[in-house]
Amino acid sequence: MKLESLKIGELISKYPIMQGGMGVGVSMHKLAGNVAKEGGIGIISTADIGYQDEEFNQNPMKANLKAIGNEIEKARKIAPNGIIGVNIMVALNNYGEIVKECVKNKIDLIVSGAGLPKDLPSFIKGTKTKIAPIVSSGRATKLISKVWMNKYNYAPDMIVIEGPEAGGHLGFKEDELKSENKPKLEDITRDVIKEVKEIEKESGKEIPVVVAGGIFDGKDIAKYMKLGASGVQMATRFVATEECDASNEFKEAYVNAKKEDVKIIKSPVGMPGRAIRNEFIKKVEESKSKITKCYRCIKTCNPAETPYCITKALVNAVKGNIDEGLVFCGSNVDRVDKIVTVRELMQELVQEAEMELC
Repeated sequence: MKLESLKIGELISKYPIMQGGMGVGVSMHKLAGNVAKEGGIGIISTADIGYQDEEFNQNPMKANLKAIGNEIEKARKIAPNGIIGVNIMVALNNYGEIVKECVKNKIDLIVSGAGLPKDLPSFIKGTKTKIAPIVSSGRATKLISKVWMNKYNYAPDMIVIEGPEAGGHLGFKEDELKSENKPKLEDITRDVIKEVKEIEKESGKEIPVVVAGGIFDGKDIAKYMKLGASGVQMATRFVATEECDASNEFKEAYVNAKKEDVKIIKSPVGMPGRAIRNEFIKKVEESKSKITKCYRCIKTCNPAETPYCITKALVNAVKGNIDEGLVFCGSNVDRVDKIVTVRELMQELVQEAEMELC
């Protein structure tokens, strides 16, 4: 049975596979463009997107805004007919300016989490840009949809669920993530789909649900499609591709990771996160790192109290200085055993999923 396309309003993705946004610099134009070229939805992370710009250290916001247009343009050159989106964390300072810049550059889709994007509809009025909140429960789905409907008469164009097995920042409490009885993605998916059906009735709008957090292969894709999801979001698998924008050292950290290397950490963002326990994490555990420069990237970060600068840690990692860097990952990173092309990965995922759906 063939995989159905993913429809977000008038946007149609050939395959129901969205590549997750990964910052800093892990999913930029090269990865997002090639995923879109191969029939998926490519997502550029806007988190300190201008880190390579010569002005970044002096004026990070200026560098980030400039990089947004450049990265979107480059991704579109790779996939002129593909769907290109951005991931924007609500926790970012200057969140509104970043959203406006993406909309100005006619981005197809904005996926937004690390907080509830309560005012996101106000930025896309009169445009074709689609918006999708990231949620971790049926309750959050109901809440954000109610806010959007009441304040803007706008229902989400898509809902993205991120479960407890996802990489990076997580919308769960640390004790939940470490519990043997932590929330199950299957149960969360059922709850969210139930809420979405009610929202669809109220709004008269079709709202696809995309599931993320531990999705690794075609069997997982088929599993959640059978549960009623419209598609999946995957991030970890796309790091181990030739087109991923991160350094080879970053990719090799994924290939070499073992199950016992994966750890739940406390992030300066104020949320727990999942990362590879490398030399950097060990140093943080032993004592505070000295912060010599604040990039003012996160609203909730207090440089006087935070254990390390997350911007510096993520930039170090993406550039290949792994021992001084933070390497976020999904819970299944230990299953990654080689680096392939985006085309090879997409073909493998589609074939596996279609076999399961027969």
